[in-house]
Amino acid sequence: MVNLKEQEVWFVVGSQLLYGSEVLETVAKRGQEIATYINANENIPCKFIYKGTIKSNEEVTKIIKDANFDDKCVGLVAWCHTFSPSKMWINGLALLQKPYCHFATQYHHDIPNEEIDMDFMNLNQAAHGDREHGFIGARMRLHRKVIVGHWKDESAIKSLGEWMRAAVGYKVSQNLSVVRFGDNMREVAVTEGDKVEVQIKLGWQVNTWPVGELVNEISKVTDKEAEEKVKEYKAAYELKTEDLHAVYYQAKEEIAMERILKREHADAYSNTFQDLWGMEELPGIASQNLMAKGYGYGAEGDWKTGAMTHIIKAMTQGLKGGSSFMEDYTYHYEKNNEYSLGAHMLEVCPSIAAAKPHIEVHPLGIGGKEAPARLVFEGHAGEAVVISLIDMGGRLRLIVQDVECVKPIMEMPNLPVARVMWKIKPNLREGIRQWITCGGAHHTVLTYDATPEMLQDWAVMMDIEYVHLTEKTTTEELIKELRVNDLLWKLG
Repeated sequence: MVNLKEQEVWFVVGSQLLYGSEVLETVAKRGQEIATYINANENIPCKFIYKGTIKSNEEVTKIIKDANFDDKCVGLVAWCHTFSPSKMWINGLALLQKPYCHFATQYHHDIPNEEIDMDFMNLNQAAHGDREHGFIGARMRLHRKVIVGHWKDESAIKSLGEWMRAAVGYKVSQNLSVVRFGDNMREVAVTEGDKVEVQIKLGWQVNTWPVGELVNEISKVTDKEAEEKVKEYKAAYELKTEDLHAVYYQAKEEIAMERILKREHADAYSNTFQDLWGMEELPGIASQNLMAKGYGYGAEGDWKTGAMTHIIKAMTQGLKGGSSFMEDYTYHYEKNNEYSLGAHMLEVCPSIAAAKPHIEVHPLGIGGKEAPARLVFEGHAGEAVVISLIDMGGRLRLIVQDVECVKPIMEMPNLPVARVMWKIKPNLREGIRQWITCGGAHHTVLTYDATPEMLQDWAVMMDIEYVHLTEKTTTEELIKELRVNDLLWKLG
């Protein structure tokens, strides 16, 4: 998985030659000071590097060309300390292929009553320069993020950090390969999608590998290799089964799948219980442990959710809440005490566990194979969102819904799978109604770490539709929004 600390965000400051060398030297020093301060903040996940003060068309074009072809650069942040005429930015911005943020700030925090004079005014023209720069962004219809606030304000720095994480998600998306072990679950609509359009729009390479090739790779895993993997399982999880054969087979499945993923430079995959030819078990702990490492996973051939799982994990590195492939399983309709129960047959990531997961073996009741080993645990409490990427035919829609995860209100001793319980906002009935109105899938990514702002930034970068279902969303207004979106995206 891409390392956030190795990624760079370039900070460029706008000015012009009119001001003379003394002013430009001051601007450069301040640009470096701001970059150093922001780079040291704990909310900044990537390197924030001052790359110079832009004073001409040629300099703008060069820095943007350099950014486009520098693999470490995940995005550009611009600030116009002084007045930077917009026309000098046009040729460069027309070439831009990286995420772009306009940071509307200023060097001083307050207006200095006694110090302010014409020299001060000429040097500190950010309010002037940023508005000129904002115009050219609007005129060119750039996909950009606008952040406003003083450069020492924690809220502004936090927004900048979240935008950086989205920019990393953009990079990961552009380089993502997804391995499909077999096809989609038969007769299911929402897990289908236009793979060519997705590669054009999001950069994903989505291809199929026969299950027989995976079976062949499993057969190559030695008992010693499986034994070492089981030692990893025992160190990380609590063994609660005597069926060690099932656990060892899961270890072989994990090793084999990871070998194929590494060979194909892939970071996400899907499988389905309807295509397990030659396999003894559907991967359970094998998939769960791969997700814990950062791989994306989608059940029943759901390659879109598998890809999104990895992208979310890459964006939220270093955060502690966790993210997982998820599915709404069943509802609790008790009046004033309504919940959704999320789970899956096997594959929920242990990164969201409230306590140390148990390794258990139970019959699956579907798929026609032997009882698989899996991790059983409860998800932890906390604010979260569930995410669904769907193909609307001609465009993609990213749906994000706010939820509050809670400790399950019952023990469910006979449910041998990982589970999470949450309250949907604004409430269960309206939340379900809104999700279904949007066309949201039964599979989602549940994340405690990715914020709606971060996900909206990513959707803007990818140029796809974004729908956010919040505590304040009404179904009537949502229907209007979706109808308007239909018109806008057809025109676009």
